Parts: sequence; C-alpha cells; structure tokens
Amino acid sequence: MSISHRTVYESFASHDVKYLVIGGVAAIAYGVPRNTVDLDVVIEPTPANARALLEALREAGLGTAHLIEPDDLLAREITIFEDVVRVDVQTRTPGLAFAEAWERRSVLSLGGVPVNFASLDDLIATKEAAARPVDLEDLAVLRKANGAT
Repeated sequence: MSISHRTVYESFASHDVKYLVIGGVAAIAYGVPRNTVDLDVVIEPTPANARALLEALREAGLGTAHLIEPDDLLAREITIFEDVVRVDVQTRTPGLAFAEAWERRSVLSLGGVPVNFASLDDLIATKEAAARPVDLEDLAVLRKANGAT
C-alpha cells in the first residue's frame, strides 16, 4: 500500500478527526518555499478524538499507530508515528489553544479531500512560540503573506 499525506487526510476525514495541520506543510500551504518530509498536526485532545485519530492512522496503513493507546497519546505533548510517511501528532503546542484555533481554521481541498489547516495568524503564533531557526526563517515569509513587515 502506498501511503501519502493524502491517504492520511482521507482517513482523518472518514473518521471525523479534529486536527489542524501546522509546521512545515502548513507553512508551504501559505507560501513558504521549502521542503519538509513530515506532517505535523495538533489534535483536539479528547479521548474520543484520540481514538478516532488512532483508528484513522491504522486504516491509513501506519503500523506504529497500533503501538499506543488513546490515553497514552493524550498524556504526551507529541507522539511521532514513523512509517512510510512520518506524522507528528501534538496534543498541545505553544502559541495555540485548540478550541479557538479550530474556529479560525482554513479548510483547503486537496483533490477533493478537505484538509484542516491552522489559520495563518495561528501558524505565525506557533512559529513565534517555537522560535527554532527554521521557524524564524518561515516567519519572515509568513508575515509578508499576512501583510506585516
């Protein structure tokens, strides 16, 4: 089975997972010209959503999703599922309150598949909070896209 980000998004949609794409993939969606191999998402940190997420990852073919239970996932800030595609799942991330960010999300279509992205403002807030060198590089482009200097 060929696993791609699209496969993951389709499975998230079919399981009604509440997630937001953040990180490099979101930065690229907002115009940052760079590459990334992993998919970073932050999820609504509830038991039902954690179960849905794990079911979706398993259905998408990520075998490492069989190695963790929902309660363990929720107890961690980040869990990395490293398979044919790498998915980094965060239950919380600096600079972002999930419930408010969910209301501000941008839903983009990838070949007919809805994908939930953190809003540009929320992505900027997460990049500012992380402040790693790659985040600071992304911020310059993101701020320009947001009309800031």
